[in-house]
Amino acid sequence: MPRFDRSHTDDLAAFIQASPTPYHACAEAGRRLEAAGFERLAETDEWPLGETGAYYTVRDGSIIAWRVNSPEIEGFRIFGAHTDTPTFKVKPNPDTGSAGWKQIAVEVYGGVPHQTWLDRDLSVAGRLVMRDGAEVLVHVDRPLLRVPRLAIHLDRGVNEGQKLNAQSQLTPIWGLGQPYEGEFLDFIAAEAGVDADDVFGHDLFTVALDPPAYLGKDEELFAAWRLDNLTSVHAGLAALIAAEDTGEQVPVLAAFNYEEIGSMTYSAAQSPFLESALRRILATDDFESYAQRIAASAMMSSDTGNAIHPNYPERHEPGHRPVPGEGPMIKVSANQRYASGAEEQALFRRSADAAGIPWQTYVNRNDIPGGTTIGPISGTQLGILTVDVGLPILSMHSARELCGAEDPGRLADLALGLFTH
Repeated sequence: MPRFDRSHTDDLAAFIQASPTPYHACAEAGRRLEAAGFERLAETDEWPLGETGAYYTVRDGSIIAWRVNSPEIEGFRIFGAHTDTPTFKVKPNPDTGSAGWKQIAVEVYGGVPHQTWLDRDLSVAGRLVMRDGAEVLVHVDRPLLRVPRLAIHLDRGVNEGQKLNAQSQLTPIWGLGQPYEGEFLDFIAAEAGVDADDVFGHDLFTVALDPPAYLGKDEELFAAWRLDNLTSVHAGLAALIAAEDTGEQVPVLAAFNYEEIGSMTYSAAQSPFLESALRRILATDDFESYAQRIAASAMMSSDTGNAIHPNYPERHEPGHRPVPGEGPMIKVSANQRYASGAEEQALFRRSADAAGIPWQTYVNRNDIPGGTTIGPISGTQLGILTVDVGLPILSMHSARELCGAEDPGRLADLALGLFTH
């Protein structure tokens, strides 16, 4: 039996199941926030000025939520994350096929390890934008698509390594017969309960259907799709809801879409979305006042990182070997691929001490550079002290990722430590 209170991780599993796309993640986060007394604000509305309260706003799969616990604002404590995940996006005209099979044309979204998506039952989820501009979420929550692997008899060298062509060899099947134009989108519209003629745009993605699960003799491991980075979104959400006493510091959750493809959209970390929200929260046109409060602020960028892989230990930095079950990591990079210098390390340690949790350090090998995060982007964009953190996981970007079952709760504790210390 597990040796820890698994309520947080159970709730993470439910959050993941309800959030197959960034748009669903924002909707589910909004539902939870409203249940906790938060009010949704549209960017086109006037926002409350100089009032205490709890609010959130959504833009294109990104969400910013905050609490004002005092009429006097000293600064912000921001917990940053991202809502998107590497997968396949349905193309605008998706109906295609070959050799008597109906197929769906897709485009690779982000850094997808192709092999993990083969021979797996997939569904489709996303959003439809209607003639009048309304947004309708859709999730076909049953097996619908599959990318079939070529039989070993027809590819005897498959176990010696196989490079798949993203255009011709990763097209999922979904039926038999000759495809016809409009069939797939007609089907999706019917699933969403809308008229296909009124659908003027769509963002649809393939979805891994395997439900989250605990693994191991003692259930000390947790497997799911979208651990990267719904673990962080969920942790920040839980911490923000709990952060009722932060004095003159305003706790903020900022979860951005499009991190996996570079963050260069009007709603992503490189956009003015967060800066605009912070300025409106302060309710002042006085740049001096804004600059003082930004200088008194701090941000924690949370994203998953690579746990040491037992079958490939040589791919990891030998002096820093984070493992699942030992707590969140601070990510350090001399070249600032992660935002973590000495000041930032101190911010992390103060937050971890306030949370009373174990923690680890992650550093890339000099000859194997890792990815980056929203941390350097948002920190530079805003001029805010920013530290990069995250959970150690295996199988990053796979259709099935793996972490320590106790670590998601510790990440939420770390976020609360940031908000309240």
